[in-house]
Parts: sequence; structure tokens; C-alpha cells
Amino acid sequence: MAAQDPDKPNSPSPGDATQPLVPETASNTSLPSQSAGTHAPDRRANPATASGNTLAAYRTDWTDFTRWCRRHGLDPLSSVPCPAPEIVGRYLASLADGDDHTGRRPLAVTTIERRLSGLVWNYAQRGLELDRRNRQIISVLADLRRHHARPPAQKTAIRAGEILAMVATLPHDLRGLRDRAMLLLGYAGGLRRSEIVGLDRHRDDAPESGGWVEIMPAGALLLLATRTGLREVEVGRGSSDRSCPVHALEQWLHFARIDSGPVFVATSRDGTRALGRRLNDRHVARLIKRTVLDAGIRSDLPEAERLALFSGHSLRAGLASFAETDERSLQSHLGHASVEVTRRYQRRRDRFRVNLTTATGL
Repeated sequence: MAAQDPDKPNSPSPGDATQPLVPETASNTSLPSQSAGTHAPDRRANPATASGNTLAAYRTDWTDFTRWCRRHGLDPLSSVPCPAPEIVGRYLASLADGDDHTGRRPLAVTTIERRLSGLVWNYAQRGLELDRRNRQIISVLADLRRHHARPPAQKTAIRAGEILAMVATLPHDLRGLRDRAMLLLGYAGGLRRSEIVGLDRHRDDAPESGGWVEIMPAGALLLLATRTGLREVEVGRGSSDRSCPVHALEQWLHFARIDSGPVFVATSRDGTRALGRRLNDRHVARLIKRTVLDAGIRSDLPEAERLALFSGHSLRAGLASFAETDERSLQSHLGHASVEVTRRYQRRRDRFRVNLTTATGL
């Protein structure tokens, strides 16, 4: 009987493989004693580009919306007694006020806007078009931003020295090799947690692939599937094996015997076998929180506060905040549409690194 997989999430995705990538003899492979790191009007609601998690959220949005309509005697698919935009506008406004019937707390404006994308998608699935630019909807959203908007909660950016301290807490078994590669690659690549676990070894290895990896002498090229096509992320080799994300990735692929399929998969409980099932992105968040505690980062705070400071986003924010490079390079690396978006990720910025006053001769 196979060992129970401790990395198995509560609700695995339907596309996950169940066969092990490596034979049982993989447990005989010696591990290194040392390793790296001692037609919708809005493309945001386009079903062709939405992830599985996004589609599940959209379906939940519709359930909540139709339940609200029933309580108020409204038909979401009828123009009587009022057109759909007016119904949607009233619903969005109610989200900001909370719901006494369900005990739901008021939602943030960003969450409400995401709910609107879900409704756009759901109407499109029913052959209807909900225009989020409708004056009724725009007016409601503008009012919500004026009265309910608040700065987004930002997770703490992780520094390079902290990442090295975090990976140093990991064991040197197969699971440790995998987690070390995930942390270093995620940090150096400025990757979202879904992008980390979505990687495959080669192109077209899996239908649910989020991209693939090409390893070269100078580094690793990550080709990530996005809504607008492929985005290339170049991850160069580090100054030493201890800090090199590419070396960590190579070690994991070699000892886990991963030649195809998902790059980051679950391991057996004893940490000696790689299994064929792709990890859930929640594993990345749990890994970061656990290693932050083990490394003693922000030990001046109570444990609950420390855990609240860090998440999967801390890797991406860390690169944006502490990489010594220009903003345009960061923008390209992170795949942002503008420098303004990149700046939102930066917890530390030299605002006057480029002085246009002196550049003009003044």
C-alpha cells in the first residue's frame, strides 16, 4: 500500500495525475548532502483565459447574486421590472453594506469589482451581454470608491537574505529539494504562486499547464501562459550553488526523476518518492509561512502577526522591492502593463534615482 501523501490538498483538481512520475526504485537514489540554499465585453471575464479557480469563483458569484435577487423579488434574467444593469448595480451596492440575513461582512471595493467580472462572465454564458461600462454600473462603482475604498492590504516583501535563511531550514530529502527550488525560483522569477505550480517540464506536457521550463547554461527560461500569449521570464544563475535557483531546480528535477509533466509535484510521506500529482498553489503560501517562522523572521512579533504579514505574494513583492535594477526591467520581468503597476509592488523605492531636474542641466 502506497504511503499517504501529506501534500495532498483537501480538494484536488480534476486534472491532477494520479500515477507516480518515478518508479519505486527512485527511493534508492542518493540525495546530496548539501544542496542549494543551506463574448464578454471585458477580457477579465473571458472564459477562454480564466483559470479553474477563477471559473469556480465566477460560479459562486452567480449563486450569491441569484440568491440576493430571490430575496428581493427580482429576476436576474428579465428586463422587468428593471434592466439587468440596474439590478446588478443594486446588488453591488449591497455588497459594500454587508448582509444582515447571511451575516456577511461588507466587501472591499476590489472584491466587488471582481464580483462584477464574475457576473459579466455568467451573463455571457447565458447568451446575454452585461456591459460593465453601463452608466448605472459605473455610477455605483464610482460611489463605492469614493465612500468605501481603502488602500489594499500589502504583504511584507521578503529580502534575499531572508529567503536564504528560509531555505536553510528545509531538510535535505526530496521534499526539501522541491521546496527549496520553489522558494528560490519563485523569488528570482518574481512569480505568482499559481505560476510556480503551473510549470511543466516541457511544452504541452499537460492540458492544464501554465507554462514550461527550458534550462540553459546561463540560466532557466520560463515561458508562462498569460491571457495575451506567452510571457518569457529569464532566471539567471546565482553567485553560488547555495543561492542559485537554477541549480536548486536542476537538483530537484534530477533526484525526483522528472522528465515530463508538472515540475512541482507532491512527494511521499517519507520524502523519498515524487508522485505525479501537481501541487496546489496553496502549498506555496503554506511553505512561505512555515519557513518564515522556522527562520525566525520578525521574531519580535507574536506568531499570529508574523503569519499575517507574509503570503505567496511576498516573493513577488520582494523581487520588486529589493532588486537593484531599473523599473523598466522590473516591469518587463514581472509582466506588468505599466511601471505604475510595478510601483504598487515596491515596498521600498528610491523615488529620485532618476533626477530629471539635473538631467535637464538645472
